[in-house]
Amino acid sequence: MSTQVDQPAYGLGTPASRPGYAERNATHWRRNLAVCVFGSFTTLVSLSMLLPFLPLYVQQLGVTSPSAVIQWSGVAFGATFFGTAITAPVWGHLADRYGRKPMLIRAAIGMAVVMSLIGVAHNVVELVVLRLAAGLVGGYASAAIVMIGTQAPRERAGWALGILSTGALTGNLVGPLVGGFLPTWVGIRGTFFVGGAMIAVAAAATIFLIREDFDRQSDAKSKAPKTSAPMSAADRNRIGALLVTAMMVLLANMSIEPIITVFIGQLGVANDHVARTAGIVMAASAFGSLLTAARLGALADRVGSWKVIIGCLLATGLVMVPQAFVTHWWQLAALRGLMGMTIAGLLPAIAKLMRQTVPERSTGKALGYLQSAQFTGQVVGPLIGGQIGAHVGLHQVFFVTGSLLVLCAALNQWVQSRSAH
Repeated sequence: MSTQVDQPAYGLGTPASRPGYAERNATHWRRNLAVCVFGSFTTLVSLSMLLPFLPLYVQQLGVTSPSAVIQWSGVAFGATFFGTAITAPVWGHLADRYGRKPMLIRAAIGMAVVMSLIGVAHNVVELVVLRLAAGLVGGYASAAIVMIGTQAPRERAGWALGILSTGALTGNLVGPLVGGFLPTWVGIRGTFFVGGAMIAVAAAATIFLIREDFDRQSDAKSKAPKTSAPMSAADRNRIGALLVTAMMVLLANMSIEPIITVFIGQLGVANDHVARTAGIVMAASAFGSLLTAARLGALADRVGSWKVIIGCLLATGLVMVPQAFVTHWWQLAALRGLMGMTIAGLLPAIAKLMRQTVPERSTGKALGYLQSAQFTGQVVGPLIGGQIGAHVGLHQVFFVTGSLLVLCAALNQWVQSRSAH
């Protein structure tokens, strides 16, 4: 194996007589990137704008105990990501067989329908079931990563995935802000109808603007070329570390989401301003990531993904700790913004390394597993945060997640050192 650990490991070529999928889509990927950025933005605005008022909606649906509100909010929030974690590898595999565009269309239409139905939920169980359904049939941002991750040239993959991440992060930035204000104008239930309409616009853009040259005869073959070497132990270790890291990134980012409204209330914010303030604090992380995602993705193209991954993990873990000691909401917002800046380089670098490690015909499936790992983190994070916040204390959430990130950095350093030899 080459000592350049960011280089393709095996089986990445295609027969010389047949252009590969990325080569055939070389004229489409920039246009598709622009549409996918827009689609990821609109879908994630719709998904994230419920965060500031989710506990309030849970109360509106009949839950009264404060601890029960926290726990049900965590379950309802994590249900979408649990559904996506289950189905992401399946959609990734189908993307390899039938093309990436059909998966984008399926995700957008499914999410538009389910998001609207959430607005007519009668009880908290229906809310959880519909949030689960949104994850099972949705996942537009995941499908977009599969498309751009397989179409962009390898030397531009980090930058392209960073730009795509910027669109998603902007959606996560705008969503909580919208969620802090929109219910005042259209009501909590009306907010879900607005979200469904936004995703429908993304579906239309995907149908009419996305272009894909997908050859079922060559691209849909389930087996790698016979000339490919078997996957080495170092490659398996690398993939395992990347999957664990992807899970930890989202776990760290989402661990305080279900408790943040309660936490802000303990910082002295008036009850009638809690939802709006929570929206600002939640948006701070996405705003920080928005500033650095594309730059860190390009940095991974230049200096190597491992260095970016390890450095960002350590920095994010350290920034988690002082969040437990804030005394004012603006301090928490500033630290969340700083954390967003450090965490932004992780997912583009991880996706870039994953693409370089697997055969081209399996890229969609591999990125699907990567998405599954990420959304597993989005499930586990809110559950851990909700349980620790309800039974141990809100401050301990920050200590636990920070420690896990530092341990994950050590794991990546170990895997990188073994891959380099």
